[in-house]
Parts: sequence; structure tokens; C-alpha cells
Amino acid sequence: MGTFRPRNHWLRQGIWKLIAAIDQGLVYALLALGVFLTYRILNIADLTVDGSFATGGGICAILIYNGVDPFLATAAAFAAGALAGMITGLLHTKLKIDPLLASILTMIALYSINLRIMGSPNVGLNLKDGQPITTVFSGLRRSGLLNSWQSLCILLGVALVFTGLIVWFLSTNFGLAVQATGDNPGMAMASGISTDWTKTITLMLANGLVGLSGGLYAQFQGFADVQMGIGLILVGLASVIVGNAILGTRYMVLAALGVVVGSVIYRLVLFFAIDWHLAQSGDMKLISSVMVVIALVLSQNAAVRGVFARVAAARSRVLGSVAEAWRQGVRALARGLIGSKPGPAGHQAKAGVVRRWLGRLASMPSPEPRPSPEPLTSPELRPVPDAKTNPESAASPDTGPGDQESPSGPAGQTGGANYAAPD
Repeated sequence: MGTFRPRNHWLRQGIWKLIAAIDQGLVYALLALGVFLTYRILNIADLTVDGSFATGGGICAILIYNGVDPFLATAAAFAAGALAGMITGLLHTKLKIDPLLASILTMIALYSINLRIMGSPNVGLNLKDGQPITTVFSGLRRSGLLNSWQSLCILLGVALVFTGLIVWFLSTNFGLAVQATGDNPGMAMASGISTDWTKTITLMLANGLVGLSGGLYAQFQGFADVQMGIGLILVGLASVIVGNAILGTRYMVLAALGVVVGSVIYRLVLFFAIDWHLAQSGDMKLISSVMVVIALVLSQNAAVRGVFARVAAARSRVLGSVAEAWRQGVRALARGLIGSKPGPAGHQAKAGVVRRWLGRLASMPSPEPRPSPEPLTSPELRPVPDAKTNPESAASPDTGPGDQESPSGPAGQTGGANYAAPD
């Protein structure tokens, strides 16, 4: 099948710009996942993002410009971002500096470090000595597939892979310790969790993703600039807040996917605002701030929360209906295969295996409700009557001659109602 090419030039340009905006949103999705780890999971406002994004982009650009393999340079961008996150974590955990202030100090220091790394305010990745520079997007750019459906699918696959890795990480024992640290640090410490370790590692991982996003963005745009990370914390916050408002936070998978969706929606809002001449390119930071303010205000409004709750309930009903339809369809298929005649002799063995497994699925009973637990009482644990205060009950037929001895125990000890455990 050939590539869809609309005849109208205006429509073709519009679709190209739209795909380019989605591609940028998918590149920014890695940054949004890093902000998701610190802001939503660790409950820390980490402003290191503004510096580590430029650090990753600068190191990746200068390495590629000097002939290093672009994939190794991209990995170095991740390592540089993780190093920046480690500095913030050590300032907070070892020097006991407030996390917000520690991230601001690291961000300011990274501006000078980035200038030292790049050697100039910006580094181009297009030509060197008249020869094109190879990046991870060079193949797509040479074949004319950059900002096309092919590049969109590739970047979407990369974003989904990292989303899956984040979800898997948060489901491990260490990931659960990180969630406990973000929810209640005092209780986490009382449970034996090293909160300093979990905070430092999570900050390293989050800023590593931010640095990786910066490296990919520098290669995608064809240059790296020392100021390319200013204000990107708003991009991450907008992506997290908008995405979680759409898909919710009940399930970790949906929360992480919502971050990717929010990043794409953020870029689409900027695209339509600029393309429809509602704003200029210099207004992007203003639009980002307004989006975050609106999202925060709406998320705290009771009426809006009620709307989101109804949307979440409707989504749950739809997912339940889809699951039930799938279950009924599988059972119908099982009944049809079980009741059908066997095929040729070569397929009879395979058909028998399929019939047996689908038959088990079709005949699988619905789960029974769990019975309520029995009360924590036992007829064998009964109070022994005191012969001094209640002689009648002490001489009851339920007690033998040996049971009428005073339960006060050794001399000098007195007691009220004692309990006799079974032998």
C-alpha cells in the first residue's frame, strides 16, 4: 500500500505539522515520565529538570559532533541526567537541604556546567566540514520519513517501552518502597526503608529520563542550546496533571500512560494555538503556565471532580462490558469448537488440545464470594469461675472435682476471671 498523500497542498502541510507536533510530544513524554516519578510518586517538586534536560542535550550534541556513535551519545545523555539527579539527592539527603531548594541550586549550577560542556551557547548537528552529521534520526531524515507516520510509530513505540519499564520498576519491591516513601516517609522509615536511598535513586532515574529526552530532542531538532531546558518543568507538570485527569490514577499503568497522552495533548494545544494565530511562538511559556494553572484549579473544584468521577465510572463500566463480551465470545467459540466435527487427521490432535483448553475456559465457574471470617471466639476459652465470689457456679456440673481449686495460683497472688486454654 502506498503512503497517503492528499492532493491539496495546504492539507498536506497541515498533516505534516500535526505529525511533527505529535512527534515532539512523544519526545517530551520521556521528560514527563521523569516528572511523574518525582512529582506524583516521590511527592517532590524537582526543578533539576530545567538543567538536566539541557545537560543531556548538550553532552549528546557535543559527543555526536566529535564523532561518537549517536546511540552511545544518547546513553551518555541519560547518564549525565542521572548524575545531575544524584547531586540533587545528595544535597537533600546528606546535607539536609530542602528538596525544592536543592533542585534550584543544582539547576543554577548546571547552567554554567552546560556552557563548559558545549563550549558555546549552542551546537549544531547538521553539517561538519561540509559533511552531514549522523544522528539517530539521520536515516529517517535522509529517506524523508521524519515527521511521518513511520517516525510517529517509532517514537510511540519508544515511549511505550519506557512507560512499561517505569510501571515494572514501580511494581518491584524497591518500587513499592519508593511509593511508600512518597506517601508517608515517616512510616516508611519505621518500616525499615532507607528513604534517603529511595529518594536518591528515584531522582537519578527521573533526571536520567529527562537527560535522555534532552538528547533525543537535540538530535530531533538538529541543535542543542544552553537555554533549551528553561521552563520545561511546566511541560512535565502539565503533562502529568492533564494525563492523570483524563485516565485517572487508580491503576499505575493508566497513570503512566496518561502522562504520555498528556504530553501529546500539551504539544497539540501549542500547535493549534500557534497555527491558528491565537498566539505567537514567544507565548509558549505563557500558554504552559496558563495550562498548569487551569488544570490545578479544575482538579481542586468539587464540580469538576464530580465530572471526572462520573467519567471514571463510565470508563469502568465500558471496560467491564468489553471484558464480559470478550469472555462470552471466548466461551461461545469454545462451545462451537467442542460441538463441531473433527477436521482432517493431520489437524485432529491440535483440534483436540484446543477443544480441551477452551472447554475448561467455557466451563470455568464464576468466582464465589469470599465468606466472612469467623469471630475470634472459641467455646473452649471460657472464664473459670471464682469459688470465693461465686460458689454456686464453681460447683456447677460442668466442672470436675479437680477444677474447683482456687485459680488464684501461687500464694500471694490474686486474680479475677482467669481463662483456661485447651490442652
